[in-house]
Amino acid sequence: MLLAIDVGNTETKLGCFTDAGELSRTWRVTTELRRTPDEYGVFFTQLFATGGVDVASIDAVAVASVVPKLDSALDAVCRRHFNVAPSFLQPQVQTLIPVATEYPAESGADLVAAAIGGRARFGSPLIIVSYGTATVFIAISPAGEYLGVAIAPGITISIDALVGRTAKLPQVALEAPERTIGRTTIAALQAGIVYGFVGQTEAIVARMRAELGAPAKVVATGGLAELFAKQTSVVDAVDPHLSLEGLRLFYESIRVR
Repeated sequence: MLLAIDVGNTETKLGCFTDAGELSRTWRVTTELRRTPDEYGVFFTQLFATGGVDVASIDAVAVASVVPKLDSALDAVCRRHFNVAPSFLQPQVQTLIPVATEYPAESGADLVAAAIGGRARFGSPLIIVSYGTATVFIAISPAGEYLGVAIAPGITISIDALVGRTAKLPQVALEAPERTIGRTTIAALQAGIVYGFVGQTEAIVARMRAELGAPAKVVATGGLAELFAKQTSVVDAVDPHLSLEGLRLFYESIRVR
């Protein structure tokens, strides 16, 4: 069984794939910088136990990480507890998608993994909108190249900044209100946050399509993808596990070499 690990700045996504390539179990956990390899070993063991996954069944691990401080700990825990040397996706080395940015090594491994998974499932041209710590718009050319991205502050970061810098605004549940004109403080915040980010999505997608010169399909991914996709017709599909699928394809590509 393959364990795919997508390490983000705020959250880490994990997924187990069967030998047939089926995603059988997923988890979304907080990224913790201070865990030791032993702590990770205990954490994984407990996490897998709750999901009915036998640690002994893990015979391969693929990782996309944007948190270099954790890479050595993840490498150690995989070797010690799974008896497996993990394969780290490096954007400038992988061969599944051409990275046509000026500096491919600077591209986020998680974003390239999502691009690999997205292109495989939806073809190209393609725009992937990833709602995470940052909101990232990934552009894939008609020729299937990873062209680059637009990065905006993430939704949760924006909410925290707004509430943290105002004396009377409360924390709010992230859900779409019935109207754009809020008649309570809560409804006003929800309208501005949700419909503001919807507008951002529509505007950036329109500009990217113009630059791509093609009516690219739009796929939303990330933990908040479903919420925002329901509020706009510009999103054609939602797939929360694109990066995990990309890691599976990455591992398959290096396994057959």
